Order: sequence, then structure tokens, then C-alpha cells
Amino acid sequence: MRTTGDRIRQAVSFEVIGLLISVPLAAFVFGYSLEKIGVLGLIGATLATTWNYIFNLGFDHTLKRLTGSTRKSLKVRFLHASSFELGLLVAFLPVISWWMDIGLLDALLVDVSFALFYLVYAFIFTWCYDTIFPDTDAEASPGKEASPSKKASPIKKAPPN
Repeated sequence: MRTTGDRIRQAVSFEVIGLLISVPLAAFVFGYSLEKIGVLGLIGATLATTWNYIFNLGFDHTLKRLTGSTRKSLKVRFLHASSFELGLLVAFLPVISWWMDIGLLDALLVDVSFALFYLVYAFIFTWCYDTIFPDTDAEASPGKEASPSKKASPIKKAPPN
């Protein structure tokens, strides 16, 4: 399992990099000022950072309980990213509507656009993060091939006489 410090580093770096990409992109696409989208981005990042920590902690504990490891297959990574974004989508919708002073349908368009961006971003970021900062528990997962030095020799020894 990841340490608290590692989880905080992951959540904060995820949000900072995400804001640097998404805020200018959203301001351009939706035609709002960089300041208006920037504040919305900071509100969303604060909400998402809190959700990120809680969600990833729960997800890893559940994954370890179900499989014995926190190692994520491609299918599990997809489930991880989509379920994270769905939870955030529901929480962020009323905030967008209020801050941008738009109706729920327009807010849903903005929210879904952010969610689609972050769905792809979360998948890529988490994969990169896991590669750069591997979870030692994931390395010891069942079914993962042992390192060559730990494999049994392919040469069979004759039984003792």
C-alpha cells in the first residue's frame, strides 16, 4: 500500500498538472475568461484532490482485499478512472452551475467536458505515476512473474541414489 505522503504527492501533482492543461483549454473552448475558469478550476481541484485521496485509498484497500494486491490491470485502470470521474461529476455539477451562473444543462456540458478530459488524463497520469513511483505492494502481486534470479532452474537434477 502507498504511504500517506505518497498519496498526497500523487493527488497534488495530479491536480497541479491537470490545472495547467485544462484551465487554458477550457477558457478557449467555452469562451469564458481565464480568471472565471481559473477559479472554477481551483474549486474543482480542491474538491477533486480531497476526492482523489479518499477514493484512491478506498479503491486500493478494496482491490487488495479482493485480489491480494494493488496491481492494476488495464481493465482495472479503466474502472478506476471512470468510477473516480463519475463520483466527481456528480459532486461538481451544482458548483459549476452556481459559479458560472448557468443552468444545469449548460453546467452538465461543462462538467462532462472536464470529466472526459480528466478521464483520459487520469488514465495516463496514474499509469505514468505508477511507473515513476512504483507501489512496492503491486510489485509483489500474485501471478506476476518472478525475477529471473528467483525462477527455478530449467535443468532437472537427478534424484539422489
